[in-house]
Amino acid sequence: MMPLLTLSWLVPLAGGLLLMLIGNGDGRRNGLIRWLTLAISLVAFVVTLALWAGFDSASAEFQFVERQPWIPAFGIDYYVGIDGISLLLVVLTSFLTPIALLSSWGSIDKKVKEFSIFMLALEAAMIGVFISLDLFLFYVFWDAMLIPMYFLIGIWGYDQRIYAAIKFMLYTMAGSVLMLVAILGLAYLHSAATGSYSFDLLKLYALDIAPQTQMWFFLAFAIAFAIKVPLFPFHTWLPDAHVQAPTAGSVILAGVLLKMGTYGLVRFAFPLFPIAAAYFAPWLALLAVIGILYGALVAMVQPDMKKLVAYSSVSHLGFVVLGICAMNVQGLQGAVYQMLAHGVSTGGLFLMVGMLSDRRHTRLISEFGGLKAVMPRLTAAFMIITLASIGLPGLNGFVGEFLILLGAFRWDPRYVVAAGLGVILSAVYMLWMFQRVFYGPVTNDENASLPDLQPREWAAVLPLCAMAIVMGVFPTLFLKPMEPAVQKLVQRAQSVQTLQVKAAPKLPAKVHIKLVKAVD
Repeated sequence: MMPLLTLSWLVPLAGGLLLMLIGNGDGRRNGLIRWLTLAISLVAFVVTLALWAGFDSASAEFQFVERQPWIPAFGIDYYVGIDGISLLLVVLTSFLTPIALLSSWGSIDKKVKEFSIFMLALEAAMIGVFISLDLFLFYVFWDAMLIPMYFLIGIWGYDQRIYAAIKFMLYTMAGSVLMLVAILGLAYLHSAATGSYSFDLLKLYALDIAPQTQMWFFLAFAIAFAIKVPLFPFHTWLPDAHVQAPTAGSVILAGVLLKMGTYGLVRFAFPLFPIAAAYFAPWLALLAVIGILYGALVAMVQPDMKKLVAYSSVSHLGFVVLGICAMNVQGLQGAVYQMLAHGVSTGGLFLMVGMLSDRRHTRLISEFGGLKAVMPRLTAAFMIITLASIGLPGLNGFVGEFLILLGAFRWDPRYVVAAGLGVILSAVYMLWMFQRVFYGPVTNDENASLPDLQPREWAAVLPLCAMAIVMGVFPTLFLKPMEPAVQKLVQRAQSVQTLQVKAAPKLPAKVHIKLVKAVD
């Protein structure tokens, strides 16, 4: 069988290496590099579609598994596979990368070859994160992803790009170190129990970890993933990174990179440490709700469109974390669906804000107004993505938010009251921004002659609008592949929590009581 999973990340990586053989040069050579990079990313997309076509939606097991010894002395393997959850995120990554490349076509005119290499390397690392079933391999891809993103922000970003790039790197590295310590600790525990080291995720799932140890390991993983989400109060790096990143960087950052944090909670933190997860879930949910409201309120007062969309990400990803904390089928399915929906809608918002910025060289809302009469096609596309972002029924944002709120209500209705207010606030700040930019009279003469969508921009915008509609009208296409994997994760978490917590927990009495209540 063809190693499709390996090809999914090897194609963009090999494509980046191929670009190194092309010399830097004039506009003609830059054009060749752009077309070649786009072709490589489309080939990677076709590979991921082949994965989807061959995926058994009725199975909860990992599929397309590939395993080869890598560092046998320490039990480290090249071990990859996907279930319904990771399949959708891999496809999302390969779907957004060509769109991000198209968004950079006119705005990136220096070091085009290097930019293209970093974009392809970033795609390879992101796909590697989602398919890794060996924790050491996962960590390698997780950290490898930081390097191209650091350079994309630091070289092709805006005025404060160096500050934003360093802040992004420091925040993420701080969390990564904690996670690495926990990963090594898990391998040690496996060695103590079996006599051999292993970083095999499925073997570590079966490891009997003392409740007190789970607490510390869960915190190490959860903090690393909370920084990546980012969850309040670990969010401060995100607005700077978004505002300073080039449009392509913002599309990928919002569309895929932030999902690594929520994916990590789903794949690693909650199933590896179910007792600790039951204890800390209410606290994580509280931070998620605070983030929902805080992100919405701060977004409402932003004068910069890009910063407004950045804070909306803090708010919307709070919903994803809330659904994960509920740890029931509805909440977890909603969380995964919202990861996909957010990638499409928020990636689309950054894409179109970038188009306006390229035309006017400003992102200040006050500099615009009346664009509906000047750019009717861009206005229509912007409206579709805006309505998708605020969760209008019939578009992708509604399905995920509905399932999350349903799952959270079954878990603890108190969180739903505050989260519901966040839904209302998101409509307020998004529609208010849309009204100020596109409606009313043309108050600035520079806006009167702005060009509407060009053919290349149509090629980037249309797939996003189409996907927002398809996900809203036909959600079963995406819910069906993930459902068996979600059910298996939930059943495992609930059964392990019930058995271990009620048996003989070596925890303080107050903690034990809280855990028993959590699993009941």
